[in-house]
Amino acid sequence: MAGDLKDPDGSSPVARQILALQVLVVLLVVVGACALAWTDARRSQVEDARTRALAVAETVADNPLVARLLAGPGVGADPVADAGVVARLQPYAEVVRADTRTDFVVVMDTDRTRFTHPDTTLIGQEFIGDLGDAPAGGTFTQEYTGTLGPSMRAVVPVVDVGGSIVGLVAVGITTDRIQDDLLARVPSILLAGAAVLGVGLAGAWLISRRLRRQTHGLGEGEITRMYEYYDAVLHAVREGLLLLDPDGRVRLFNEEARRLLDLPDDAVGRPVAELVPPGLAGAAVDAEPGTDEIHLADASVLVVNSAPARWDGREVGRVVTLRDHTELRAVTGELDTVRGLAESLRSQNHEAANRLHTVVSLVELGRTSEAVAFATEELAQAQLLADRVVASVEDPVLSALLLGKTAQAAERGLTLVITDETQVEALPLDSRAAVTVVGNLVDNALDAAAGSERRLVEVAINADADHLHLLVGDSGPGIEDDVVERVFERGWSSKEPHDGTGRGLGLALVVSTVRRAGGDVRVGRSALGGASFEVRIGDGR
Repeated sequence: MAGDLKDPDGSSPVARQILALQVLVVLLVVVGACALAWTDARRSQVEDARTRALAVAETVADNPLVARLLAGPGVGADPVADAGVVARLQPYAEVVRADTRTDFVVVMDTDRTRFTHPDTTLIGQEFIGDLGDAPAGGTFTQEYTGTLGPSMRAVVPVVDVGGSIVGLVAVGITTDRIQDDLLARVPSILLAGAAVLGVGLAGAWLISRRLRRQTHGLGEGEITRMYEYYDAVLHAVREGLLLLDPDGRVRLFNEEARRLLDLPDDAVGRPVAELVPPGLAGAAVDAEPGTDEIHLADASVLVVNSAPARWDGREVGRVVTLRDHTELRAVTGELDTVRGLAESLRSQNHEAANRLHTVVSLVELGRTSEAVAFATEELAQAQLLADRVVASVEDPVLSALLLGKTAQAAERGLTLVITDETQVEALPLDSRAAVTVVGNLVDNALDAAAGSERRLVEVAINADADHLHLLVGDSGPGIEDDVVERVFERGWSSKEPHDGTGRGLGLALVVSTVRRAGGDVRVGRSALGGASFEVRIGDGR
């Protein structure tokens, strides 16, 4: 079906677009991380150079030999003395410079005159650069461009045993050396960046591969149209539609399904067994497809179809469709009642013809008195029953139903008794609903009593515009205690088989009709020995 919605502009699949976006993001992140690592490494190298230069300068200044030579007589005023200092300090300074990998170690007098320098031609000349607070006894560091180029330098004082400042020591590390040290760290930075890039690209590829499977290689235009069209179709169909995942959880439903099953707003993601009656839930998740099965919801009789949803040969869930069968079953029940009444009338017509022939024959035989007695006896009994039912039941449809059921019972060799307590002033539900409730309960009672010895059914009705109390009892075998709770499930029937084809829907119709009217149905044991069904609407006075 997705092929019908292919994007005419040929846009690339969503998975490929996301892969490209992820690759771009990973590249940007890795480049940014490498740039940050480079900046941090350079800052670290500069700080390390500053610390190292200061440490070397302090070490040289703390050397007793350096302090003794700079504090000697004539130093700084006598060229001969200065030459002796240079001869002693220059080799020492060069050894320190080589060992500490610094670029210059300069020992100078307090007037900036150099006694040591890597370039011997500069010895005896004035030191170039700031000294900060070093001549006053402090320490000073700075980046400065001197005779060897830009460098990080540290200047510290040389103090003799008496506490006097007799000279200064300056140690420097050129920027070129800092740069060389930094470049030595580049391979490790690039290696780490390459590793991160590789992991990121592999992750992006795996995500793209999974997304491609889940979106079936569709482009964003196709997915958008599929959602729009499928959503429109889902809510346009008149049947209830319920989509379940392989775990039996609700993933999608339309408004008709919400109405038929009274689903809450948070139904998505919840197990279907928590939302619908057990029988319907079992049919929804049954491994075998179900076709036109009849099930009972709280207030509806539903035709349920369930089938697995498959993609590429694997089952991805279940599709359940629901059709409201309540009204159709109610009309069917009424039709059955009318047919029963018609059959009863035909039977009575046949019986009346037989009686009429009997009366005529008695008259022809000259036995007029017997003919009159025979005719009036049957008429009196029928009229007495009709008068009593009409007097106690003011609703004409219900009266006709009870008279018809009485005739049907008599024809089947059963006795249907309308008790003296029956009194119907009005009904809290319409005539069609009343026929559904009374007709189905009486039919079930007649069927149950047909196999008993007494073959008796009793009906008691009390009703007005706001209340209804109906009690139907029979002399049949009754209902076992272990199945009482299941009587109203899936249109339960005591007749075999329970094949979901519609058998036993009478009780389902009764329950749904009564519940819609705000009433309740109870099952118990009748005083006649069989089952009793009690219906209460309103306070059941």
